Amino acid sequence: MWIDFMKVPNLMVGQMWKDIIEAEGLPVRLMPYNNILAWGEHLPFRVMVPKGREHVADEILRKL
Repeated sequence: MWIDFMKVPNLMVGQMWKDIIEAEGLPVRLMPYNNILAWGEHLPFRVMVPKGREHVADEILRKL
């Protein structure tokens, strides 16, 4: 199961965060914020991490 970790303004920023977090070994999913069928690079996205692993993602961001 996946849980929302952060909201990002567009796909490019979401992909950047995804690459940073996955480089540390934690899987990430990007999903459109409102409607899963509305997929565009200028829409807000959700960065999602596995449930129970939010503390690992927080620690990765704290290292930056």
